[in-house]
Amino acid sequence: MSEPKTTPTTGMATLRDGAQLAYQLYKGTGPGRIVLIHALAMSGAFWTEMVESLLPFGDVLTYDARGHGASSKTMGPYSIELFADDVANLLTHVGWPSASVAGASMGGCVALSFAGRHKARLDGLGLIDTTAWYGPDAPKQWEERAQKAVHDGMQALIEFQLTRWVSPAFREKNPPSLQAAIEVFLANPVKCYLETCRMLGRVDCRGMLGNVTAATTVMIGAEDYATPLSMAETLHQTIPGSSLHILPNVRHFTVLECPDLVAQHLSEIIARA
Repeated sequence: MSEPKTTPTTGMATLRDGAQLAYQLYKGTGPGRIVLIHALAMSGAFWTEMVESLLPFGDVLTYDARGHGASSKTMGPYSIELFADDVANLLTHVGWPSASVAGASMGGCVALSFAGRHKARLDGLGLIDTTAWYGPDAPKQWEERAQKAVHDGMQALIEFQLTRWVSPAFREKNPPSLQAAIEVFLANPVKCYLETCRMLGRVDCRGMLGNVTAATTVMIGAEDYATPLSMAETLHQTIPGSSLHILPNVRHFTVLECPDLVAQHLSEIIARA
């Protein structure tokens, strides 16, 4: 995860419950605004490879979600609605009445919840390697993953995560970038990882998909088996007027594997907004 050339304004936004979110605000040259929401156990640094590509279209806001990175490690339980309201609080803090909102994996779930709860503040929607619902067995599956971290430590999940995150070709060619992601993952407090996993197990945003009116793009790695193509197709088929982009030869972390391509599709919704 290399640093962008543009230096951001950094700060801490205090939320309604006193928790704080660490954020990075990059000033762009275009008229748009977009906030980017990272994947589970990552941080705002997840997006650094593509920030420069988005700045010609407007300002870019990245942040560490509650329980992640430099943000407050609050006690659970967490909910997707809580995380969505955190985004609304953050927008208010930086003075943005509205913005395009894009998220990857967990971040996509948060973006969907934001679209349902704060529709008037949504200019465009980017859903990357994500789903509205993980399925009937999700609570059990997410709990099992979290308990492995509780009992064996975050390191015990690395081998499992690597096979899902990126393709073998990326792993071979980009060890520094992958190592940076691993270090962010390992820095997560287990108690926060547990609560976030439980939150994802409960996520169900299916009921609001048909009410999304903002310009929406759905992206999915062709080899993503964490949130497979069928989940992306459901989003595309249910959200009116959305576009679907299947990104070839990449897995779940398309943001790391093909940041320029992801940025290209996000720039389209910023421009439309």
